[in-house]
Amino acid sequence: MATLMEDAPAGELQVVGGLSLSALEAISLGHKVSLLPIACDSPVIKYGVTIGLATRNIQPGEWVHLHNCRSLLDARSSTLDPHTGIPKVKLP
Repeated sequence: MATLMEDAPAGELQVVGGLSLSALEAISLGHKVSLLPIACDSPVIKYGVTIGLATRNIQPGEWVHLHNCRSLLDARSSTLDPHTGIPKVKLP
């Protein structure tokens, strides 16, 4: 996974180290993009640290965020809108 240093529109995306891949959707500055396939329920790793689990299969070039990754520390993370951070459902 890589963290973007600038906004990336859907299409070609340059990644550090000369590796390039096609962004499957627009991804904002500071957000994560998958460099390799990540299987559902597999760890999502950033800077060598597991930051969550994939909630579905994630393809290279895909934005990695609340819509396809859940926190191991906060059960509410999977209920948040990926764009606004507002909970999509109310928890009891």
